[in-house]
Amino acid sequence: MHNIKLVLEYDGSRYQGWQRAKGESTNTISNKLLEVIHKMTAEDVELFCGARTEVGVHAYAQTVNFKTTSDMRPHEILQYMNRYLPMDIAVLSAEEMPERFHASLNAKSRTYIYRIAIGTVPSVFDRKYTYYAFKAPDIAVMQQAALLLIGRHDFKNFSTVKKSKSTEKELYDIEIYSDGDEIQISLKAKDFLHNMPRMIIGTLLDIGLNKRKKDCIEAIFAGKESASAPCDPKGLFLQEVEY
Repeated sequence: MHNIKLVLEYDGSRYQGWQRAKGESTNTISNKLLEVIHKMTAEDVELFCGARTEVGVHAYAQTVNFKTTSDMRPHEILQYMNRYLPMDIAVLSAEEMPERFHASLNAKSRTYIYRIAIGTVPSVFDRKYTYYAFKAPDIAVMQQAALLLIGRHDFKNFSTVKKSKSTEKELYDIEIYSDGDEIQISLKAKDFLHNMPRMIIGTLLDIGLNKRKKDCIEAIFAGKESASAPCDPKGLFLQEVEY
């Protein structure tokens, strides 16, 4: 049995996220991968991922692993999958890992990045991958609000999680920077709750646009206020999964 690790990039625009509940849409990133892996190995494998990206969210570097009895070498797997996968999903690397490697359980952190275009004219060519802000948000006040989010908190009110499992998470870092044409917000944590990155970013954007005050963060944690609506997913990318 061989344990194969893949690093992928994908455009999530036309997919229903990484995975859907059984009986829901099969138009998912994971399903496209499983179809090609089955074609390649004639096996029904189980696929594990570093982060379950949501509907419309992209990835610069998603990590997955699966186990197979196929004797194909990693470079042969990479070439085969890139030949048969849709053009909006690509395998960047393939390697064999120790038997115990698990893309989800072994991950030490996940980093998401959000791209906000603030140029004078919205880019025709970047429109699928950036959220356009007609008014540039105040980065300084967003950075002040971000400091209130960093650390270990109960992020239940910054998510749409429905299960009763623990909603306490540690947010390692938030960075917000601009080059004059684009603002980027990066979030790094051990892991995230469902829709947590999008609701944090949506709230920070509202603060930067003076729709909310920065002290709303503490009120949301306390359940006295609701988080802002999730940000538009087209600007959100899974940037990295660290091991």
